[in-house]
Amino acid sequence: MFEKVNGKVVKVNVGMAGGVVARTGAMLFYTGDVSFAPHQIPGGQGMGGGGLMRMAGRMMAGEHEMTMLAQGSGEVHYGFAGLEVHVVHMQPGAVLRVEASRLLANTAGLQSSVVSVMSSGGGGGGGGLMGALRGAASGALTGQGMFTTQLSGQGAAVLLAHGGFLELQVGGPNPIVVDPQAFVAAYGNVQTELKTALSWRDAVGRGSGEAMQLHCVGQGVVYVQASEEKL
Repeated sequence: MFEKVNGKVVKVNVGMAGGVVARTGAMLFYTGDVSFAPHQIPGGQGMGGGGLMRMAGRMMAGEHEMTMLAQGSGEVHYGFAGLEVHVVHMQPGAVLRVEASRLLANTAGLQSSVVSVMSSGGGGGGGGLMGALRGAASGALTGQGMFTTQLSGQGAAVLLAHGGFLELQVGGPNPIVVDPQAFVAAYGNVQTELKTALSWRDAVGRGSGEAMQLHCVGQGVVYVQASEEKL
């Protein structure tokens, strides 16, 4: 699987991993016989209106990253923009939901899809296209995209963060409340809900965790970056 070379670079034996999906531009160098091809994450869990709403949300929230599939026999080194990396080893039954911009790479055997923030915790906004647009508008204000990459199965994934990682345990009687701009990923059985802390009029132009907050409940880990900088 993935092995950290240092705080900003990982390496992986592509053949032993069964293929690797990584964001375009993340490959630093490789040795051996490795081929690269464009890859697309399947989409559409719990989004109702299908392609139209996904497109509307991505247009407003900017939540989309192109990926490449690496296959063959060889070792590839990955990193991106000098950002900190963290390897998550997936266990059967656990789910990893990660912002697309904060996912560096994952083993190709993981089941992947694009889900809405609403479907991972009922964050409001209503149904249909208007509900999707309202959710996307909230994502645009906070830096938290409306759409999140969901990974499950057995394998590993590599997260990106600006300024380093904090691992917050979720499981007590009270939710963990996170600034959406600092949120990286949630692992385990964690439900997230985006809530408005201020009125819409107060929130406009502020775009911070004080205006919009991500409530995390359940059992698992929430990864937070030590910065509000959007990746």
